[in-house]
Amino acid sequence: MSVMLSDTPVLETERLILRAPQAGDMEPGMAFLMDDRSRYMGGPQSRFQAWRTMGHLTGHWVMRGYGLFIYCDKASGTPLGAVGPFFPEGWVEPEFGWSAWSPATEGRGLVFEAATATRRWAYDTLGWPTAVSYIDPDNARSIALARRLGATLDDAASHPDLPGWEGTLVFRHPGPEALA
Repeated sequence: MSVMLSDTPVLETERLILRAPQAGDMEPGMAFLMDDRSRYMGGPQSRFQAWRTMGHLTGHWVMRGYGLFIYCDKASGTPLGAVGPFFPEGWVEPEFGWSAWSPATEGRGLVFEAATATRRWAYDTLGWPTAVSYIDPDNARSIALARRLGATLDDAASHPDLPGWEGTLVFRHPGPEALA
């Protein structure tokens, strides 16, 4: 039996469908989290921890009414990664986060396309006036994406006080008025 979150938004871009997590996302998401590609997000994780992390993404929708969207190839329906608004307990302020679950996703502008759509949705629907992205200083691809999205390094901003987060960079996204 597969249960889906109801009453969650579905966004569409030129190449992508963005939706709340579904049961079929577990294996591809967990494969990413157990791989070295997730090293900038606390990975690689054990299968047990990866399952908990995917449950956290799904539960965020239930607890907050929004969360990371799973972005999927429009033609095939294949889940490619997660992107969007995220604000779990312990975060200092709302975040826009992203991940690309497969190397084939990278370098095609798909994460940028998904992030642009979900950021606009968060500003328009959730009323967020701003948000940050917490990025490991060694994650050059995420830093480049944050800059492409117009985010700038905010040395005055704080990050969650969690083990392993020392030195995390905080990128501040432009507010909705700057994106109009």
